[in-house]
Amino acid sequence: MPSVIVNNITKQYGKKKDLVQALKGVSFEVQQGELFGIIGPDGAGKTSLFRILTTLLLPDGGTASVDGLDVVKDFKAIRHRVGYMPGRFSLYQDLTIEENLEFFATIFNTTVKDNYDLIKEIYSQIEPFKNRRAGKLSGGMKQKLALSCALIHKPSVLFLDEPTTGVDAVSRKEFWEMLRSLKRQGITILVSTPYMDEAGMCDRVALMQNGEVLSVDSPEGVIDAFKQPLVAVKDNNMLQLLNDLQRYEGVKDAYPFGEYHHVVLNNGFSASAVQQYLQQHNYHQPEVKTIRADIEDCFIALMKSA
Repeated sequence: MPSVIVNNITKQYGKKKDLVQALKGVSFEVQQGELFGIIGPDGAGKTSLFRILTTLLLPDGGTASVDGLDVVKDFKAIRHRVGYMPGRFSLYQDLTIEENLEFFATIFNTTVKDNYDLIKEIYSQIEPFKNRRAGKLSGGMKQKLALSCALIHKPSVLFLDEPTTGVDAVSRKEFWEMLRSLKRQGITILVSTPYMDEAGMCDRVALMQNGEVLSVDSPEGVIDAFKQPLVAVKDNNMLQLLNDLQRYEGVKDAYPFGEYHHVVLNNGFSASAVQQYLQQHNYHQPEVKTIRADIEDCFIALMKSA
């Protein structure tokens, strides 16, 4: 049986003219022990979805279950089975690392000693600073403390809402290594992120935009579904280059992507055709190369076709 089942969940905020539809019939399933990513930009509905699944918010429509329990009817039981790490650091700033951890253990009628083995790999990295107040910690240390507190009652399902936002690259890498270690212990993990490159760390992902799920698949499955020819193009005048590419009949879409422009071609067109077109328009040595789509390319294509 899946650990998490979401069926046609809807949620709106505001009234009448100011009505905002945060979730528009969201559906997916997460298997037991899976590392599942909710990938999407700010405003996609990720936080609203997580708050519903952790029983902090009531849905307007649809149904959802966590560990076989209904998020509305069985909210008390669910709260003892899930761990939740919100996007904003929400622990007690004036308490020390050790005091925060002991406080959250007490809430769930357990002790740090009872479940120390579960958090040992994570907590041991900040334990030498256990007497330091939480408000004085670096971003990476706050992240490890928040994760330790979310795990101290040994949840079966862990929800992490944008846990790596605002964290340095090294801490981001360490954090995903910690998640893979937790996954090996059988914990089901749902993590939301706006960073498309983190999708590849997940077993499966749901791509979200404007309250809707655009695709649910493995990262490789999402990429394999991208069937259009794709090229990366670079030249000295990138702004003019983009304008000229968008006027070319062989181009379905073109957008800036790092130091290149990524260009989605219509079927029947190729990198050599783009090269020839640009040379005819006075580009002497444009760099044009065929590439494989990544998650961000797929997300842009799904978003524009939705």
